[in-house]
Amino acid sequence: MTSTHFAFTSVFLLGLTGLALHRVHLLSALLCLEGMMLSLYIALSLWTLQLEAMTASTAPMYLLAFSACEASAGLALLVATTRTHGTDRLQNLKLLQC
Repeated sequence: MTSTHFAFTSVFLLGLTGLALHRVHLLSALLCLEGMMLSLYIALSLWTLQLEAMTASTAPMYLLAFSACEASAGLALLVATTRTHGTDRLQNLKLLQC
């Protein structure tokens, strides 16, 4: 494994660990998701540069567009839950309970 592969794998796993273990606030969960998407975008961009294939060159742009949509939807949910519940703590939301 090269140092580049190790760096992107460790960044992705760090974001995944943060998402799995430190879910206190909604904003911290969204930041972990954004870090994971950013590491995937950079890894996919470097992969297409190494392949020098024109057919795979649009894949990073699609991932970046998906990441921007995910970030905007997450921030809209953050604003909506903060307005209705007064906090962004995930323990206080109780959205999935009947």
